[in-house]
Amino acid sequence: MLFYSFFKTQVGQQVTVELKNDLAIKGTLESVDQFLNFKLKDIEIVDPERYPHMMSVKNCFIRGSVVRYVQLSPPTVDTALLQDAARREAQSTQQIQQAKPNVASA
Repeated sequence: MLFYSFFKTQVGQQVTVELKNDLAIKGTLESVDQFLNFKLKDIEIVDPERYPHMMSVKNCFIRGSVVRYVQLSPPTVDTALLQDAARREAQSTQQIQQAKPNVASA
C-alpha cells in the first residue's frame, strides 16, 4: 500500500519505467492502481534503434508484474514524507504482530 500511495503522488510527473525485457519507456505518469499497473502518456522509447516498432506508440498501459525499475526525477520525491510513511507502516505491522496470540504447538 505504501508504494501505491507514493506513486499516486507522482501522477503528472515524468517517469522512466524499465521493463523486465529491458525495454525502457519514458513518459508522463497518468495513473497507477493498487496492482502497480502504470498508465503513461506522451511516451518515448529510451532505445529507439532496438525497438523501432514502438516509435508510433504515444500512450501505454504497463502491467505491474513486468516492471523492473521506475526512475523518478529527484525534485519530485518528498523523502521526508516517504520515510515517515514507511516508519508508520512498520509500526502498524509490528503492533499487529504483537496483538496476535502466541499459539504453542503440542
